[in-house]
Order: sequence, then C-alpha cells, then structure tokens
Amino acid sequence: MTEPGKDTTVNTPTTAGNGSGYLALGDSYTIGESVLPANSFPYQLGAQLKAFENPVIIARTGWTTDELLAAINASGSKGKKFGIVTLLIGVNNQYRGYSKETYRAEFIKLLNIAIDYAAGNVQHVFVLSIPDWGVTPFAQGRDRWQISAEIDQFNYINKQEADRAGVAYVNITPISKKAANDASLTADDELHPSGKMYRLWVDALLPIVKQHLNK
Repeated sequence: MTEPGKDTTVNTPTTAGNGSGYLALGDSYTIGESVLPANSFPYQLGAQLKAFENPVIIARTGWTTDELLAAINASGSKGKKFGIVTLLIGVNNQYRGYSKETYRAEFIKLLNIAIDYAAGNVQHVFVLSIPDWGVTPFAQGRDRWQISAEIDQFNYINKQEADRAGVAYVNITPISKKAANDASLTADDELHPSGKMYRLWVDALLPIVKQHLNK
C-alpha cells in the first residue's frame, strides 16, 4: 500500500539470472520500504544463505498483483533462471478493495511465473503470507478487525494456490501481529516493518529454504 503523498521506489533486475541467484517478487514488503536495503527480508535472507547474496528484486511500494505482472513483463527478465524465488503480494489488493476472485487469478499467474523463474523446480519457490498492517499506528482510526479479517481472506487464497502448486508457504502473518505490542517492529513511517521485524520473518523462512534447497 502507499501512504498518501509518499514516494515509492523500485529495484528491477540489471543482471541476468543464471540459475544460481535469488529473485524476490512483491511490493513494499519486499523492497523494505522505510528501511535500508540491507535490512529488507530478501537481503537478510540472502546474507544468511551466503550463495544468494545481492538478490534481484522486482517490487515497488503500492503494487497490486496486476501491477507486478505488468512490471515483470516490462522488466526483460523472462527466461532468466534463479536458484530461489520468493513471492509476497496482495496487501494492496486488500487495501484498494480489489476483488478476491481477480486476486486469485492473478496470483496463480504470478505463482506460475515464479515457478518458471525457478526452472520449474517448485521446491525452490517460497510464498510468504501477507502481513497484518491493521496492527500498525497507520491503521489508527480504521476498522482494525476488518483489515485483519480481509487479509486472512486473501491469505486463504494464496495459501490454497501455493499448496495446489506444491510450493512452500511461510505464514509470517502471526509474526507481523507482534507489532501491536512492540513499537520496535515497525519502521519510522508507522506502517511498514522494521529491520528487526524482517529478521523475524527470515528466522521463519530460513530453515524452510535450507530444507527445500536440498531437494
């Protein structure tokens, strides 16, 4: 999602994937809006894995599933292969009130693209659930219960499709809710995760990635 008046940033591929790198697909949660790039979850994950440092990222604050699809098509990265691929997308579909049916259809397309980027190896693709921004200070004055309920509905869809595709699913939503009682887990913009929060995501993601890389 994009806070009104807030600038966005984008980091798209500049080098070809050769089957050994890391590609991260998503939105603000993938680029690490409001934290240093090194504190984003893809960079923290890559640093832990050593062989996957300096991830290639296709992500931008505010992107919905259709915008991510369009960016991938425009990136010139089709046909490139990566050792691991992560996909985290959907919060802006929820924020804008987009249809869940459309989200499902576009998420399936993105998941298939992610699998193709991983050279067809579903064991090397990892879907992360959508965090709950309803617990952040930014959500003050909004219906926090409704936000959480809608995010759960979108997460039901992305988990169902990840399971159908045989792709690992990492549920970081309960971790994101810890920000309700710990201000250090939210960035200075009072909306996005801090580097500390991203580290918690990586703690959950890392053992699953390591397990699947052996398959």
